[in-house]
Amino acid sequence: MFPAMPPARDPDRSRDESRQGTQPGWPTHDIPLGPEDLPAIRARDLDRAWHAARGAALEADWGALRGFRFRRAGGETTELVLADRDACCWAGAVERLVGLATLHGVSLCLRLLALVDLLARAPALAARCRLARDGAELDPGLLRLAAAAPLSPEARFDEAAFRAALAPALAPALAPLAPATPALGRPETIA
Repeated sequence: MFPAMPPARDPDRSRDESRQGTQPGWPTHDIPLGPEDLPAIRARDLDRAWHAARGAALEADWGALRGFRFRRAGGETTELVLADRDACCWAGAVERLVGLATLHGVSLCLRLLALVDLLARAPALAARCRLARDGAELDPGLLRLAAAAPLSPEARFDEAAFRAALAPALAPALAPLAPATPALGRPETIA
């Protein structure tokens, strides 16, 4: 069981917090460690969060601005503010799914955001995502790696580390599929 974090605090309640860089108007979650020290999660939780975020986006439930303040043991503080509409949507979906008042919830949220960022930056890794009319399915190996790999101090995944870990299976992992052939009713692999 992960230790509970204090509930999100409204920065308007403390002028000191506002002076530290958090803008008034959104909650700030205080986390007692850096993103790189957040715990691993279960791949199935990340998959559930992926689908919850998709559902929230389809419903245009854009969520709210929110901040994270990471306080490392040595006193160093890092602040992360989610202002992007999509990131707020996905974070809101995670909050509704598991909450953001535990290290598990924060780790799940930041891993989901880091995975989306990684897929946008790394076309070779994006091939591990199968797109369909009803959504996108992530390769189980990619989900397992994203659930366990450490985040950077900036709450991102290391693209080179993911490429190296997934290299043996990158090419054949998710071969492009052709649309279903009406006569056969099943997809064919495109060579």
